[in-house]
Amino acid sequence: MTADQKQALAKERRRDSKAAAVFLAPWLLGLVGITIGPMIASLYLAFTDYNLLQDPNFTGLENIQRMLGDERLGRSLVATLTYVVVSVPIQLAVALGLALLLDRGIRGLALYRSVLYLPSLLGASVAIAVLWRLVFGGEGLVNAFLGLFGIQGPAWVAEPDTALGTLIVLHVWTFGAPMVIFLAGLRQIPRQYYDAASTDGANKWQQLRKITLPLLSPIIFFNLVLGLIGSFQSFTQAFIVSNGSGGPADSTLFFSLYLYQEGFAGFRMGYASALAWLLLIIIGAFTALNFWASKYWVFYDD
Repeated sequence: MTADQKQALAKERRRDSKAAAVFLAPWLLGLVGITIGPMIASLYLAFTDYNLLQDPNFTGLENIQRMLGDERLGRSLVATLTYVVVSVPIQLAVALGLALLLDRGIRGLALYRSVLYLPSLLGASVAIAVLWRLVFGGEGLVNAFLGLFGIQGPAWVAEPDTALGTLIVLHVWTFGAPMVIFLAGLRQIPRQYYDAASTDGANKWQQLRKITLPLLSPIIFFNLVLGLIGSFQSFTQAFIVSNGSGGPADSTLFFSLYLYQEGFAGFRMGYASALAWLLLIIIGAFTALNFWASKYWVFYDD
């Protein structure tokens, strides 16, 4: 390569670098201004007493010490962990079961897939949360149905023993997104595996355990991680169903709802920032635990 060719190549590379910088600039500005900047600010506020109206007052570890004796924080952690541990596995099981049914090549698959995906689009909306509160109310559709059999149902959303269960049912109902992902994963499993297993005399249950679930385990792991992260951040359903209180008796006081109450209802933004970082640590710990455990049950085709 001649000197002129090297110079022309270097000039072209500089031009490409400038073009890349121009196209990346909006994303970098958003990353710094919308993500990294607020995170740094909230980390500082976590060590302050800040009420949104006055300048932050640095208090050191006072917010962390307050967490250790905060009974409502403890109740919110119990409610959130119960919600996550119960709802996520059930939702994934329902999504996988429906995906297996749809994978059989039934007629009108596109219609069924669209209808079953619809709850995922609507489940986190305010309208559905309001509807859910009416359905599970004392005079709601659930009790009206039970009344047909002579059963007097409770006011589900107003009882501490059942209020959280209604939110778990709502979360399970939004199975559409993981179902579509499972269905895409099932379509990637080579059919010859099943043909060979059938030739060897394996029944449908054996094929599910020995072929489908192992080859689908990376998809299950993906949906599990997304489901855990999303469930820990649930807010709208609990806020609407409990009218923002987390009641009855803090049974629906999700962590994110308690964080909102402290920051925007109680104007304790410093403490709310500390709670936000605690939530980040909890989600990070659960995600790391999942990645560590995945080596024992997630199998890759290679």
